[in-house]
Amino acid sequence: MTARRVQIFINCLAEQFYPSTLRGLVRLLERQGVEVEFPAEQTCCGQPFFNTGFHDEARAMARSWLRTFGRSESPIVAPSGSCVDMVRHFPRLFAPGSPESAEAMAVAARTFEVGEYLVRQLGLRDVGARFPHRVAYHASCHLLRGLGLRAEAKELLGAVRDIELVPLPEEEVCCGFGGAFSVIYPDVSRAMLDAKVRNVMASGAEAVVACDAGCLMNIAGGLRKAGSAVKALHLVDILASTGDAP
Repeated sequence: MTARRVQIFINCLAEQFYPSTLRGLVRLLERQGVEVEFPAEQTCCGQPFFNTGFHDEARAMARSWLRTFGRSESPIVAPSGSCVDMVRHFPRLFAPGSPESAEAMAVAARTFEVGEYLVRQLGLRDVGARFPHRVAYHASCHLLRGLGLRAEAKELLGAVRDIELVPLPEEEVCCGFGGAFSVIYPDVSRAMLDAKVRNVMASGAEAVVACDAGCLMNIAGGLRKAGSAVKALHLVDILASTGDAP
């Protein structure tokens, strides 16, 4: 396979809470013949500011992010539909027709969620993974509704050796995290999480898989509180696996 090169965009929650997933991301990409670069100056994309209406602060962070990732023309890959969706909103932060808006559009066009990159850019389904366990899939909101990626993660999971994909009732219903939403509307968020946890437990899965760290943190916490042994795993954890326990 001809070597390709990508820049890795490390989202904040994964960096703080899921470093093993990030290591798995590097292994996964390198296994596909992809060379990985890590721009050390990268910072948060500014999504928390943007989502809460602080657009001046989000604009400053977007400028910094664009400077860092704009130094190379290599594609940018992240294990987060939420953060990739934010990058694709960057052009909205700058005046239409301005050089900054043009740069934001160019960089956003080569920024991909990892499943999107594997399937749509590399044309892959089978990435050499093995995971002999029952798995249910939760569709993360920004991945599904923001990026429009409904099939990619499930196609990749379907090609994993020895996996058993089990249906998750209401798989496309939000888990209740929503970043600041879970803090501003805790009662609503908890009701949504409780429904998600009930569905996960009813599915008979040994692991529930999602593509965003926020969803995983929320669902994992709900499962622990319910006394469930079901694991909450990132898509990358499955795709980088060669058969380890969930």
